[in-house]
Amino acid sequence: MALFLLLFTIFYHSSSSSAAYTVGVNYGTVANNLPSPSQVASFLRTQTTIDRVKIFDTNPDILRAFANTGISVTVTVGNGDIPSLAKLPAAQSWIAANILPFHPQTSIKYIAVGNEHTLCPAMKALSSALELANITAIHVATPHSLGILSSSEPPSTGRFRKGYDQRIFAPFLDYHRKTKSPFMVNPYPYFGFKAETLNYALFKPNSGIFDAATGNNYTNMFDAQLDAVYSAMKRLGYGDVDIVVAETGWPSVGDPNQPGVSMENAISYNKNLVKHINSGKGTPLMPNRTFETYVFSLFNENLKPSVSERNFGLFKPDLTPVYDVGILRNDKALAPTPGTAADAPSPSSPGRGRQWCVPESDASDDALQKNIDYVCSIGASGRHDFDCDFNHTGVLTSSDPSYEACDYPVRWAKAAAKVGCGNLEEIV
Repeated sequence: MALFLLLFTIFYHSSSSSAAYTVGVNYGTVANNLPSPSQVASFLRTQTTIDRVKIFDTNPDILRAFANTGISVTVTVGNGDIPSLAKLPAAQSWIAANILPFHPQTSIKYIAVGNEHTLCPAMKALSSALELANITAIHVATPHSLGILSSSEPPSTGRFRKGYDQRIFAPFLDYHRKTKSPFMVNPYPYFGFKAETLNYALFKPNSGIFDAATGNNYTNMFDAQLDAVYSAMKRLGYGDVDIVVAETGWPSVGDPNQPGVSMENAISYNKNLVKHINSGKGTPLMPNRTFETYVFSLFNENLKPSVSERNFGLFKPDLTPVYDVGILRNDKALAPTPGTAADAPSPSSPGRGRQWCVPESDASDDALQKNIDYVCSIGASGRHDFDCDFNHTGVLTSSDPSYEACDYPVRWAKAAAKVGCGNLEEIV
């Protein structure tokens, strides 16, 4: 095991400060330069306080990567699959193929039926299929845009579109009440602001918008949009159904002269959003509530059609932050990083704390041997904590593992490929 320690020794920048907030993110993959799902899962687990992700499919590689991470996952049924899932046998087959192989090792929290579709029969069939499979911890829901509302300003006037309220949304909300599942909405102040309401949309100081019917003065559009949804739900008698924010965000880069799009505004919206939802303050009509929220999005996705759509990400594909919204475990990049291209790793600076990568105490010899073979094939180096994961067999320590005449200098990691590699039995 001595050479294992030697090969995996890594010099890290360490920091004692940690983030105070938790939040969910939408993990989209419309890009050709993203890290592997296992890298993403390890990065989120070790470097951020993100504790839930929402994906737009049932990608098995992603579901496997998040197994035993403590990070919950929301999966999505593709719109093309929805019509057939209204029948129970098809729903059971879908659950057998997309949920059962990964549950419960991967904590699947929700099944989102489509994206911004109102299709109750498929949701009911999937719920029945989950029940028949003895799965009670997964709920079924559908994310909705605020286009479902015919009125939203002021918030007390919120109501669903005429013709859809009693015929679609009343049964929909009744389903949520009976299954104790949430009503998912996608509030985007980015799509609703005007020049005169930009500060209101960004959580910046403003005079607010007064709702005479309730006497509430709204100082941010996010609360107003949620309360408009709540008003519409309450109008139908379902104000007790929980609300989950399935998507919200703000782009950091847009087309030239695109109104309201800038790094400064993205930081203002997302950072204040994360702080606000973690405060437990709630909204004027729903006080003292903490809304489960998924920021859009985890990464800048370079295959999206427009500049702004490609730049909603909190992180670049190389896992460096575009900017920090208070979710990094270590204050490695509090200032925004320029542009959208991946940055080159910065060189290690002397005088900072050191950490070594050592085996987990319960790691088997077989697992360690496989990792030795892997390290020797690529050369071990790394500047992120997740580089020490090695399929959950490595752990970081600030205690120097050197003993007697066996010294573990911090630069041995980069020299690993030059070290003779052999069987574990030969080197422990």
